[in-house]
Amino acid sequence: MNRTEAAARGKIFLVGIGPGSEAHMSARARQAIAEADTVIGYVTYVRLVAPLLEGKEVIRKSMTEELDRAVEALERARQGKTVALISSGDAGVYGMAGPTFEVLFAAGWQPEGDVAVEIVPGASAINACAALVGAPLTHDFCAISLSDLLTPWPVIARRLEAAAAADFVVALYNPKSGRRTRHIVEAQRLLLRHRAPDTPVAIVKSAYRPKQRIELTTLERMAEAEIGMLSTVLVGNSRTFVRHGLMVTPRGYGEKYVLEEGERQARDGEQAGRSLSSGLEGWLREIRASGESPASLARRYALPEDYLAALLAEEDADD
Repeated sequence: MNRTEAAARGKIFLVGIGPGSEAHMSARARQAIAEADTVIGYVTYVRLVAPLLEGKEVIRKSMTEELDRAVEALERARQGKTVALISSGDAGVYGMAGPTFEVLFAAGWQPEGDVAVEIVPGASAINACAALVGAPLTHDFCAISLSDLLTPWPVIARRLEAAAAADFVVALYNPKSGRRTRHIVEAQRLLLRHRAPDTPVAIVKSAYRPKQRIELTTLERMAEAEIGMLSTVLVGNSRTFVRHGLMVTPRGYGEKYVLEEGERQARDGEQAGRSLSSGLEGWLREIRASGESPASLARRYALPEDYLAALLAEEDADD
């Protein structure tokens, strides 16, 4: 590629602007917007970066026009322009990265072609909200959107059921809108099948924006809280607790260590830097020595019977 061709090559930045405050935007996000000839985004997100847009072409789109934003970005990039397509949070977490690649692939785009693409990561709502309420994501967690604009409700419900049964901390995106008022109630119903009513819940609206609002409640009372499209709901797992107004999910150090007067002591049978005695290898030894049937083990551990049968069969094969 010669210099003339290189100069004519357009570029799309998929920019995650973070939670919304300029202080929490990455340096690379600022740089990408500064380099752009055109900035495209949902009207609210454009407003959040307004101080950075002087002298640029600005294209504002509505909430449901994600594909239109991507098409506009591709058209201008093919004209040799540099485009910043912005998303709040991270562009790859319920953001514009996915729709843009769908449009690009449908148009026959290839990475070495006439349009370059760079994803600029940003702090997602789940990170911003967690930082405001304590440390709720210190152990395994997942994010589930309750929006059924593009996802059938049975799919969403199965994901809620699976996440609840597996004891994930669950972040609920798009929990409620003016027309979608029942979704959060059904999510609560499914989560309560596996979680105690007093499970801690944090509801954060507009994290790090002027109208920020934080409410700590319980799973039993979650649906009664003030929740809207600008809210993210964090539902704790069976170990999550609230102390001094902070929501914390333990990482599991208590399984291995005892803290006494600031000193860390390994529990009996445990070793620092080694898997728990109930980790994979220890657990395999335990179930193989138990003499229990796969059906009995399946009931005890809430695991598939055929999976346990396969594990026990491996021991027989080794013998």
